[in-house]
Amino acid sequence: MTLSELNLHFPDATSTTRHLHSNGGGWVENTAFVASTAFVGPEALVSGYARVLSNAEVFGKAWVSGDARVSGDALVFGNAHVSGNAWVAGKAWVCGDAVVCGDARVYGNATVSGNALVCGVAWVSGDAHVSGDAVVSGSAMVSGDAEVTE
Repeated sequence: MTLSELNLHFPDATSTTRHLHSNGGGWVENTAFVASTAFVGPEALVSGYARVLSNAEVFGKAWVSGDARVSGDALVFGNAHVSGNAWVAGKAWVCGDAVVCGDARVYGNATVSGNALVCGVAWVSGDAHVSGDAVVSGSAMVSGDAEVTE
């Protein structure tokens, strides 16, 4: 992400409020935490009080914000956005234009892709897949080998 693109997201940000992550060169707001073992790609952004831990990776034009947490070997990529108090953990993937927000949890080997939205206190776990324009919300739980699509 170029500095001018970054300024579109955060017009008040300065060099004293953000930095480039040492593993991948992505932008990290100083209020956020990214472990040295995690990867933030050059076009990705971690902001707010978000945490990217362990061997997790955020790349492409993905954005992790708010109080969200990405940990384990989880991947957030493409144009995906993880925000609020959401957690993505284990070997889960959030990709494409997918959004995981609120207090949602995505973990295990689960995948959220396409334009899918997982929000509220919904959980997606195991080997479950949520894709297309699917919405999983409220206190819904998708688990095992379940697939939710368009």
